[in-house]
Amino acid sequence: MSSPLRTRWTIAPTTAPRPLINCNRCGGFKPYRCGGKFRVNANGKRIDVWLIYRCIACDNSWNFAILERRNRRDIEPALLTALESNDPALVRRHAFDSAALRDQAGRIEEFADVTVRKELLDGEAERAAALRLELRLEGTTPLRLDRLLAGELGFSRSRLQALDDQGRLTIEPDGARALRKPVRDGLTVRIDLAGEADCGAVLSAAHR
Repeated sequence: MSSPLRTRWTIAPTTAPRPLINCNRCGGFKPYRCGGKFRVNANGKRIDVWLIYRCIACDNSWNFAILERRNRRDIEPALLTALESNDPALVRRHAFDSAALRDQAGRIEEFADVTVRKELLDGEAERAAALRLELRLEGTTPLRLDRLLAGELGFSRSRLQALDDQGRLTIEPDGARALRKPVRDGLTVRIDLAGEADCGAVLSAAHR
């Protein structure tokens, strides 16, 4: 029996979530977009840091708290430098932290657009009859797993469901219920493609 084609997909959300804030200028709840800059305030030895958001309608500002009343000595110098210089990677990390943003704002808008970076780990598409996907997620996304698989592999979602019903699609650790839930970091998906007319095309799509 041939070994499965093993690939890793690294999924990166494209559009950052937006908090819904009661804008005191517009007079109602409005989406706020990340401004891409931190505000660092030093009061003696205490440091406060916020990521600045702007109302999409009037540009009013809202502060997403990153650090509050933190002693300067407790902050790594490299981190403080990154905050003061608005390091893009650090801005992205906080801007895509949906859980923390929801904790502070209460309500957020999320977007399902992602980019997928595919890496072949082991196996040959020409000789394999099964696919093993390892999913890594950079940030969070509301994109459902079945929509991701269907879009990237050229499947219909009904076909994915049929493969699951036949016991030819397995998902670890969450099982089949993960198909209809948002993509989660660390999932492994195995699909048995033996006998499928488009086996080669699917396997090629999985790593290109």
